[in-house]
Amino acid sequence: MRQIPIKSRIIQSVYFSQDDGQLRICFKNGEERRFLGVSEETVVAMCTSTSPGQFYMDHIRTAYKRVAA
Repeated sequence: MRQIPIKSRIIQSVYFSQDDGQLRICFKNGEERRFLGVSEETVVAMCTSTSPGQFYMDHIRTAYKRVAA
């Protein structure tokens, strides 16, 4: 799993595994969420978005299966 650079008001760091599409998002409030089956294109789109937090809410939070952190 590799860390992806991100600049966000609510997201502290993002980790992504190309092997299994697992995405780990660490929020600035200390919460961590993991999602399965996320494409690399989606992760890059979130990290380069003008609002990564809004992208997460609109395109990841409800679209991908969440697993326990």
